Amino acid sequence: MARKKGRDINGWLIVDKPAGVTSTSVVAKVRWALDAKKAGHAGTLDPDATGVLAVALGEATKTVPIVTDALKCYDFLVNWGSETTTDDASGEVLRQSDARPTEDRVRAALSKFTGDIMQVPPAYSAVKVEGERAYDLAREGVEMELAARPLWVESLFLKEAGPDTARLEMVCGKGGYVRSIARDLGRELGCLGHVAHLRRTWSGPFEAENGVEFAKVDREAQDWLEAQLLPLETGLADLPMLRATTEGAIRIRNGNPGEVTGGADWGDLVWVSDATGPVCIGRYQGGMVQPERVFNL
Repeated sequence: MARKKGRDINGWLIVDKPAGVTSTSVVAKVRWALDAKKAGHAGTLDPDATGVLAVALGEATKTVPIVTDALKCYDFLVNWGSETTTDDASGEVLRQSDARPTEDRVRAALSKFTGDIMQVPPAYSAVKVEGERAYDLAREGVEMELAARPLWVESLFLKEAGPDTARLEMVCGKGGYVRSIARDLGRELGCLGHVAHLRRTWSGPFEAENGVEFAKVDREAQDWLEAQLLPLETGLADLPMLRATTEGAIRIRNGNPGEVTGGADWGDLVWVSDATGPVCIGRYQGGMVQPERVFNL
């Protein structure tokens, strides 16, 4: 049996993604630079967007769903006056308007886009339609109606207003499309709009200002990159942590419920550690944890 290529390397590398590269290509370069067996990311960024791309390596990939579910913050600029095929500046203009909203009207409209909202993803998005990606169908000229999806918007506020633009900041949950917010806000205000610039400033526990420049991701800098890795458990910051007993840790590592110290509500998702480090993610069941993902460290 052929040995898998790459090293067993576990943890998170936070990259400050530049515009013009895809999230997939960032992950591929990180994996190559660190010669890692396994890598993935927690939340796609549009190719033209910049900011936090959290790359999980090895066993940290088991924590990706936790970070993907966490709140994220976006700083973005909306251009008023036109709607595009992609809902950002890279697309072709579909419709134009000479109308421009006042700063007060923009502020007043934002309340409709906070809390629990329904959002229709952009036609150029990774949403699947009958097994195919929406952006692939859109490029082929296929017309489609994407279903609205629920989104939690924690906050949305105006940072700066110009005659033809608005700079906003949004904190939202999983699955939010900033481009849809710009499109729908433009329609609500009767002036049309699209995203001109988008930056993810933080994602769960990870911040862009602490990210590695993409240009520095190179195999020649492997030792330095490895020194920038954050531990696997950084991605578990939003979950309660419980300690396994010695016997409990053995049982959990074998996939069985194990005894823990500390408490949580019955059925809560928690993570468990022992003296050696992270043991698992699992469900608390009254003094025991039923493992769902066991870490092989």
